[in-house]
Amino acid sequence: ALSAQTEAPFYEEWWFLLVMALSSLILILLVVFVLVLHGQSKKYKNCSAGKTISNVEESVTLDNGGFTALELNSRHLNI
Repeated sequence: ALSAQTEAPFYEEWWFLLVMALSSLILILLVVFVLVLHGQSKKYKNCSAGKTISNVEESVTLDNGGFTALELNSRHLNI
């Protein structure tokens, strides 16, 4: 007489489900990493040396009258 019980298929075992979950997580992280790198390289693709210098100068200027932070910090006030 043969037993009617059969083993569960391998895709229902705990170790297979764990391997699939970890593989999916790694794949998702890899896709996100590639998309971030692609977005960063696309962002700086059209920048030339002149544009980079002007971006640095624009980042220093403040909203109050167009004075730069360097000029405000280098002023000496006599009290």
